[in-house]
Parts: sequence; structure tokens; C-alpha cells
Amino acid sequence: MDNCAVAQKMSPKDYKSDVKPIWCAGCGDFSVLSAITKALAALSLPPEQVAVVSGIGCSSRIPAYTSVYGFHGVHGRALPIATGLKIARPDLTVLVTGGDGDGFSIGGNHFLHACRRNVDMTYVVMDNQVYGMTKGQASPTTAPDWEGSKLTPEGAGINPFHPLVVALAAGANFIARCSSSDPNNVAQIIAEGIRHPGFSLIQVLSPCVTFRPEQKDWKRMVRTAVVDATDDPARAARRLMTDDGFNVGKVLYKGSREPFRPGAEACFQVDDLEAGFAVGQ
Repeated sequence: MDNCAVAQKMSPKDYKSDVKPIWCAGCGDFSVLSAITKALAALSLPPEQVAVVSGIGCSSRIPAYTSVYGFHGVHGRALPIATGLKIARPDLTVLVTGGDGDGFSIGGNHFLHACRRNVDMTYVVMDNQVYGMTKGQASPTTAPDWEGSKLTPEGAGINPFHPLVVALAAGANFIARCSSSDPNNVAQIIAEGIRHPGFSLIQVLSPCVTFRPEQKDWKRMVRTAVVDATDDPARAARRLMTDDGFNVGKVLYKGSREPFRPGAEACFQVDDLEAGFAVGQ
């Protein structure tokens, strides 16, 4: 029998490593990890055909907690690493995991160009509007009047970064928001993002109960978005610009841009490449 004819049935535990997560009790990232393994199982993807790339931060620990290929990079650099991997190995399913600080602050410029390039990969951002791993500083998505941290005693004082609006303007091909309080829905949207060609951004509201205890209320504040996905950027922009950030559970934009793919494959040998850099004697 052709091994490719019938996909092997997988379960979420097939994608979990033996490393125990060390997040704070009640952290939303537990649910996101569960959602990722459920999404991979739903797609029946062989673990050796999946790679998870991350930067620095609480949520960026996810590669260690999975059994797929993983790369734990430096702060803010997960997207260019993942881009290079996907271009070099287009056969792999590439996921990127991170937080609002890693992705939208030091990694902000990479975020813009990842959206613009539209390489076929899925970026799952766990947004808790704070730097949780480094003791509670305001992040790019923190509200200007938040005064809940000794490190930000007078609030951030500046308007928050709107990742979905920026992603749409920069050219992301798939944009969604969901809540870690509904991991089954998160899994469904992650699976849909993986299947959709091009760069997919999935913002997950994932509370930091240690430095933002008030975010425990997010579970009752979120509401299922009443609109279905649109392929019209102008319509999506109007929706996102008037959104309060708590419409979740739906794909908000599904574009039709062709993913970026490199041209002809490299036709040189490694020895030839090294010879080109050799210093003359």
C-alpha cells in the first residue's frame, strides 16, 4: 500500500515532548500549547514535517514543549529565522510562536516585512499586553493608562500598537484573533491558518495572571465576532479600525495573494560556495 495514500491518524499527545511547561499557574499559554498540538493532530501532520520557531519570552518556550523540530532563537528574530527555514525547506510546515513584546517591539521591523513577503507560514502571537518574563514592563500593546506595574508607575503614556491593522496594511494574507479561554477554537483557527497559503497572523489573547491579574476578566469580556472573513482589504480595514480588541473566535481577513516562493533552486555545491570566499594565498 502507498504510504501516502492514507494519512496516519494522530493525536495531540503525539506532538508533546517530555519537557514540563513552567509557566505560572493560570497562564493562557498552557491553552495555546494545547491548541497547537490539537491543530497539528487535526491536520495529521507527521511531527518530522513540522517546525516551530520562537524568539524570547514566556510564550517562546513552546518549541521545547513539542516533539516537532524546534528552534529557540534570539529576541525578536523568530520571523527571519522561520522565513529562511521555509524558503530552504518548502516541504516543512513552519509555525512561529511568540509574544507581543518579542514580536511587535524588538521584532517589529521583521514583523512588517514578514507580512509583506507573504511566505507560507503561520505566526501565533500570545498577546498579554505586558512583558511577563522580565517582571511586568509595558509592552507595545499595553494601554496608555495602565499603571499596574512598579516598572511603569505612570502608565505607558502612548497609544498601543494594533497588530492586526498593521498586518493588514503590510500585506498579511490571513488575519485572525481568538482567546486562550477557548482552546478548541484556537486549534481550529490555527489549523485554518496553516492550510491557507501565505503569511498567517493569529493573535491569541492570552492572560498574564501574574503581572496583569485583571486579565482574568478577559474570559467574560471576549465575544464571538459577528462577521465572517472577508477578502476585501478595505472592508477588513474598516472592521479592524473600529474594533475594541475583544471580538474573537473568527478569521477576520482571508487574502488571495500568492505566497512568496524563491526562483530556481540553488545549483551549486557547498565546496564551490566555500571556494568563492577563500582568501588568496
